[in-house]
Amino acid sequence: MDKDLEKRIEELSARCEKQSVVTATGFLTMAEQAEVSAWAKRLADVTLCLNGGDELCERKCAFFLPYYIDEADFDPAEHIRAVQATAYFGEPTHRDYMGAALGLGIRREWIGDFRVLGDKAYIFCLPSVEKLLTEELTQAGRVSLKTAPIPLSQVPKPERKVKKMTFTVKSLRLDAVAGDMFGMSRTAAAELIRAGAVSLNYALCVHVDAPVSEGDVISIRGRGKGAVTAVGGQSRKDRTFVEAEIYL
Repeated sequence: MDKDLEKRIEELSARCEKQSVVTATGFLTMAEQAEVSAWAKRLADVTLCLNGGDELCERKCAFFLPYYIDEADFDPAEHIRAVQATAYFGEPTHRDYMGAALGLGIRREWIGDFRVLGDKAYIFCLPSVEKLLTEELTQAGRVSLKTAPIPLSQVPKPERKVKKMTFTVKSLRLDAVAGDMFGMSRTAAAELIRAGAVSLNYALCVHVDAPVSEGDVISIRGRGKGAVTAVGGQSRKDRTFVEAEIYL
């Protein structure tokens, strides 16, 4: 884990425990989220909650909750805002919106996902930059915009298209699971892993025998990304059943 991030989450978790208040990072990458989640397993009186605005967001803030707040009772709307941008006479891309927002002097960790749906885009952000986005984000690329804050509950949630599959493996190793998920031999998968083309839970993994569990996300450069959705049960040949999804 990056030393600055580790120092930051140590400070936030300590302040949460000492002052009994919610503390939070900015928006984290998915790799950073995995690192923070692993680090937070040591916490006793503080609960880690990852939230980016809704369940489909990839970039999320790490919230540290004091003992009297359960994750089920946590309301992200108190800490995360959404801005709707409507484009006129064009459909800017994700890159256009990103460049326009960063061009305002906004740091990347202050804004989360950009959800682009046709002529509209929905930007998740920290409360501190909501006003700047609504007042100054007037153009993306060469297209004019009209922006306004909206409740998180009103941000559309597009359906994620996935390809579901079930297969069996002799061992829950990364090379075996990745091979079946992405339609290649275990040997071919092992070569890609050793070449640094495979990530496990958004972190580069070069260990062919790295253990894979339910909920893990595997991505292969140039081939796509998917998740292990269920593990369990044995076949007659003593192989383990695995259910997975490939994101389309």
